[in-house]
Amino acid sequence: MTKKYEVGEVISGKVTGVQPYGAFVALDEETQGLVHISEITYGYVKDVSEFLSVGQEIEVKVLEVDEEAGKISLSIRALQERPPVLRKEDKPKKSLQARVDEHDAEGFNSLKDKLQDWIKQSGQ
Repeated sequence: MTKKYEVGEVISGKVTGVQPYGAFVALDEETQGLVHISEITYGYVKDVSEFLSVGQEIEVKVLEVDEEAGKISLSIRALQERPPVLRKEDKPKKSLQARVDEHDAEGFNSLKDKLQDWIKQSGQ
């Protein structure tokens, strides 16, 4: 590494290689870093090549610098706005009766009607 890169620094780079586990990005003439598949974007990334291609110019944030090993960990995701998370408490809750009524609409009415007949028949 000719230039010293600092954690938190935002740099422009060029994608030089795409692998199943991430993408290599040239930061300067002699220095490359890796954007791990988990640091490409929020959410699930199945195929890195759906997001990045060789020769593409991108902005990355330095996550970690290991000078001894000569490795730099990069992130694109760290520069993106975190999407809102739909929490359980944000979802409207249905009452037990509302859930039963839904199931009734799917075929339990006939059982309910037959039950009344069975009760009448058992009383004879």
